[in-house]
Amino acid sequence: MIFGHEDRGIDMKIFKTRDYADMSRKAANLISAQIILKPDCVLGLATGSSPLGTYKQLVEWYKKEDLDFSKVSTVNLDEYRGLNKDNAQSYYYFMNENLFSKVNIRKEATFIPDGADPNPERACAAHEEVIKRLGGIDLQLLGLGNNGHIGFNEPADEFIKDTHCVNLTQSTIDANSRFFESIDEVPTQAYTMGIRSIMRARKILIIVSGEEKADIVREAFWGPVTPKVPASILQIHRDVTLVADAAALSKAPL
Repeated sequence: MIFGHEDRGIDMKIFKTRDYADMSRKAANLISAQIILKPDCVLGLATGSSPLGTYKQLVEWYKKEDLDFSKVSTVNLDEYRGLNKDNAQSYYYFMNENLFSKVNIRKEATFIPDGADPNPERACAAHEEVIKRLGGIDLQLLGLGNNGHIGFNEPADEFIKDTHCVNLTQSTIDANSRFFESIDEVPTQAYTMGIRSIMRARKILIIVSGEEKADIVREAFWGPVTPKVPASILQIHRDVTLVADAAALSKAPL
């Protein structure tokens, strides 16, 4: 089911799906369309549990020879500071396990912030330079954190513009602890694309699933635009699509 969200001049396309699997297929459809229409596109990618189904669907279509990643370039949102590429909890490892190693994308065309670089200024500037050199991001995929964060842009007093090093909030550390042996192993900092970096993408696709996200969906997309809810900035993007299941949209004024 497709809705339009045009309150206060906001132009957002909303796809209401049955469940997580349906959400994943529809999101994969939109990404596939981008690749087919522009084979050498630049995709902005996310990690975490939200996009897993989407990546699985893209891999299936690649195996059926419906998709070709040979000219695609990718730029990831973020990476934990202090984890190298071989660490099983790094986002580089996540992307390789769930997408890159399963399709015909060129490894040299996949870019993730260098979490092993101990110099935050250098690592963040290098990632910004990659985005600039590629000519910008055609479609940016996002998930939505329980506190409204996108990437690792946490609630703050102001929107931070470019790729930067962030101190993760306790709620984010707690949410990520399920991926580690103990909470003490969860990194407390990350390199993340900033709000301006994200907003410069030509298209944004945000995916959300589950009843536990219903309150933040309503707050982020029908509440005021504020750095206290980082995802709320997406309300003013010129081309944003929200794909969410019925549970996540259960409190939205649709």
